[in-house]
Amino acid sequence: MKNTNCIKALITTAFLFFGVLINAQKLAPKDITRLEKQAKEVTIIRDNWGIPHIYGKTDADAVFGLLYAQCEDDFPRIELNYIEKLGRLSEIKGQSVLYNDLEIRLLIDADEAKADYKKAPQWLQKLLNSYADAINFYLYKHPEVKPALLTHFEPWFPLLWTDGSIGAISTADLSTGELKAFYSGNTNKVSYVEREKYVQTGSNGFAFAPSKTINGNSILYINPHTTFYFRPEVQVTSEEGLNAYGAVTWGQFFVYQGFNENCGWMHTSSNVDVADMYAEKISSKKGKYYYEFDQKSYPAKEKEITINYLNDGKLTAKKFKTYFTNNGPIMAERNGKWISLKSMNRSMTSLIQSWVRTKSKSFEEYKKAMDLKANTSNNTVYADNKGNIAYWHGNFIPIRDKSLNWSKVVDGSVSGTQWKGLHEVNESVHLYNPANGWLQNCNSTPFSAAGADSPKKADYVPYMAPDGENFRGINAVRIFSNKEKYNLDDVIKNGYDSKLSIFEILIPSLENVFANVPKESAAYSKTAEAVSVLKNWDYYANENSIATTLAVEWAYKLDPIIQKAYIDEGETDQVENTKNFAKNAVVSQMIPQLQETLQELETKFGTWKVTWGEINRFQRSSGDINLKYDDAKPSLPIGFGPGSWGSLPSFKSNYQNNSKKRYGYNGNSFVCAVEFGPKIKAKSLLAGGNSGDANSKHFDDQAEMYQKGKFKEVLFYKEDVLKNAEKTYHPGE
Repeated sequence: MKNTNCIKALITTAFLFFGVLINAQKLAPKDITRLEKQAKEVTIIRDNWGIPHIYGKTDADAVFGLLYAQCEDDFPRIELNYIEKLGRLSEIKGQSVLYNDLEIRLLIDADEAKADYKKAPQWLQKLLNSYADAINFYLYKHPEVKPALLTHFEPWFPLLWTDGSIGAISTADLSTGELKAFYSGNTNKVSYVEREKYVQTGSNGFAFAPSKTINGNSILYINPHTTFYFRPEVQVTSEEGLNAYGAVTWGQFFVYQGFNENCGWMHTSSNVDVADMYAEKISSKKGKYYYEFDQKSYPAKEKEITINYLNDGKLTAKKFKTYFTNNGPIMAERNGKWISLKSMNRSMTSLIQSWVRTKSKSFEEYKKAMDLKANTSNNTVYADNKGNIAYWHGNFIPIRDKSLNWSKVVDGSVSGTQWKGLHEVNESVHLYNPANGWLQNCNSTPFSAAGADSPKKADYVPYMAPDGENFRGINAVRIFSNKEKYNLDDVIKNGYDSKLSIFEILIPSLENVFANVPKESAAYSKTAEAVSVLKNWDYYANENSIATTLAVEWAYKLDPIIQKAYIDEGETDQVENTKNFAKNAVVSQMIPQLQETLQELETKFGTWKVTWGEINRFQRSSGDINLKYDDAKPSLPIGFGPGSWGSLPSFKSNYQNNSKKRYGYNGNSFVCAVEFGPKIKAKSLLAGGNSGDANSKHFDDQAEMYQKGKFKEVLFYKEDVLKNAEKTYHPGE
């Protein structure tokens, strides 16, 4: 028996060694020697929450350690992000995402990314090389890891995705369905449908000046609302002046939302107009297409794009002949006209900006980073150790004809609709050190960013800030407009204010409408008690609240117009839409929806008197990217509600696989409050935990804290990291 075990052990060892050799063949011996040497220049210290603190001699070493640590925590998410940015999702998901890949290929050009890499400044090339080296070194060291598609990472990959935002591309109102209709030849079967704007996504960012804080230090609150587990928590440090802590998007090498010892930055999703649609005048001659520009005819650029898609276990190639004008790729056909899109969805300057801001030592340095004008998707909330707070609404803003509504399709055949450079940052909507001492943005209008001290709408062209007000914005302004001063814990407490402010409008309207329901009717008898419960509610989401359950479930059944989060120029915003709906609502628009809510709850639970914590749950049962939820498995009750109804902490949940309960999948993810005193003081929280490995104790060690809004102390200084170190090692050990 012992001999048999020895033989098995030898076979297993030989097999594993052979697996290492197979992977090693992907790296030349000189590269292996080089990477082993670089790994020795990097130290990774995992603290008692599993958060990696990376220390490198150079910035490039720090990037090497950061990407290696990310791979340890969740390589599949890194890989999936780049499969998507390469336009290759169809190779693993099949034909259903074929036109998503085509959209990416039209708007993010891999050849341009490769060219940018070759002409990148030397310091950036070093970072890009370290990015690729770290991931490839990880795969070399871990032959048991089986990539879904990408077995080798290239240093130009980060130049496909350059600003850190969860959204990959800017497409104005053009939809993937329209793209499919155009390039599949079925334009007569598809009418224009506005790209989905009803989903409430985004983030909260708050900044407080010393005049508004107890300790006389500025405070920044970082609260991105993203898909859960989309961003891990890290610290990355080098001897070249890098020391950034915060959230990094899987597979990127810069801290996207976070702080260093001097300043902090929080990004919220922006609705600044950065992409425009053009109606082209197209003609054809001898099988070739031409577009008109200033009364002259030019040949449309043709580009063949081949996309492979998985079909019955095999890859099938589909070729597309695509077209471009001087404005950009043709993306759709509307009213018989080809529609092109002008946008900037990646740039080396954007990646440079994403990096240099993390090393800013002062307000002036951060403003210099903003002057690069390359961030297409974000607003920025800022605070620093000198007491400055600031807000910028967008950053990359093309100069355009002020007389046109740029949310609509404009004439692409005339030079008058061309972009005329970019607005300087001081021309954009921004605010430095407002007199009131606080700033907020909740994906809402910048014209309420500082209450009465906000920028004035009349001072700016409409395309700079079409964003409207929403109920999170209203809630934030209500809270911060009082006179009290804050410490770090106060900011955290207020950041968890769960008031669902939309119901301050909807519930009184329901009462008025219900007064018109005949008392002898079935509708009255079935809903009277529920209306009374809602009438006596304080509008705060609470784990033990029956009213919260009724209100949230009911509101989702009302006119979808009240959910519309992002608006274009000339449109009414979410708050006005809700007020208009509530003002004009009749019985048929409110009461049947409440009856349906009560019936659904009774069917599922035997009663409609279900508390919000019973129905609203957090569950992380595996590390799968596409999680499956199960009522029979353990889950935690969550008391706060969806940001779409006004809750500052957002927990977006829905029913999954015919479940009885709602399960969260989006909202508060990485949350952090930081005070910039003589020493950094910060507290943070993650949804679940920092590791994507279900076998790791750091997979869900923050779940109960997340449920209760209990933050952990951030370990920013190395001496504190060492005191709480769980594991110290070099990459590859």
